[in-house]
Amino acid sequence: MRILCLDVGDKNIGIALSDSTLSIAQAFKLYRRNSYKKDLLELKRIIEENDVQKIVIGLPKDLNGGIGKRAEMVMEFADGVKHFVNLPVELWDERFSSNEAHRVFEMAQVSHKKRKPFIDMMASQLILQGYLDAQKKE
Repeated sequence: MRILCLDVGDKNIGIALSDSTLSIAQAFKLYRRNSYKKDLLELKRIIEENDVQKIVIGLPKDLNGGIGKRAEMVMEFADGVKHFVNLPVELWDERFSSNEAHRVFEMAQVSHKKRKPFIDMMASQLILQGYLDAQKKE
């Protein structure tokens, strides 16, 4: 069993997968969004090929914890995914994941230009690792 994590944006979806022990998040790929139907078909393919049993989707709440337009879009997308793949979908607060991803690249001294294609993928990995760590504490 593995958990799939999505960092959903307008143009890209950062994708991460857990290991089979549900301990470690691994960046998987950056998917360039095409159409809603093609997006769902690609996610279904990844799910089937990787024994995914649960999906975590980063919820971009406002800094005050509120739900804005972007979060509403992600919630709508999550609902569509849930019905299309028939798996449990959980939304997870991702307010600072992109900032944290930038910090990781800065520590590795990767230029802004070189890190740009990987930010969403790294953010999905950070979201998933936070989720996995929180599950261990419960």
